Amino acid sequence: MSNALPDIPNVVAPPLALYIVAFLLGCFIETHARQAILSSYVASSVLGGTVFVLSGAFARWAFVSMRRIGTSAMPWKPTTALSTDGPFRITRNPIYVAMTGLYLGLTFVANSLWPLLSAIPLLVLMQWGVVLREERYLSLKFGEEYLAYRSRVPRWLLCC
Repeated sequence: MSNALPDIPNVVAPPLALYIVAFLLGCFIETHARQAILSSYVASSVLGGTVFVLSGAFARWAFVSMRRIGTSAMPWKPTTALSTDGPFRITRNPIYVAMTGLYLGLTFVANSLWPLLSAIPLLVLMQWGVVLREERYLSLKFGEEYLAYRSRVPRWLLCC
């Protein structure tokens, strides 16, 4: 990378902050226009709790994998090594996949439609303002190594 550019991906905001703001916005709307996702609160809670726990475990696996190679998951810190093991063999963005799962899990536990709907603009903003910027940064920093990784591992879980 050029020394003239900062050694960070220059994301629009910390991803966790984006998820929190979107969830709180959905909850605020929910207080004024209550709308359940499922008619059964028990089913919604079980589904949400399961997704939440699995997503938490997936996030932990990703953080441990990054710590093992000595790089940071914080987008305001330089990436010192390319993470390609553990959950990074399944998706290039396991932390964001996990954060989305945690978000959806909480939404289903709360059985609230508005936080679920606020996930749509959140995910668009994450794609444009975080993921694509990180990919550009990693391409510049790691070159062919990142491009080869990118060609064999999907951005999300199933495609792209």
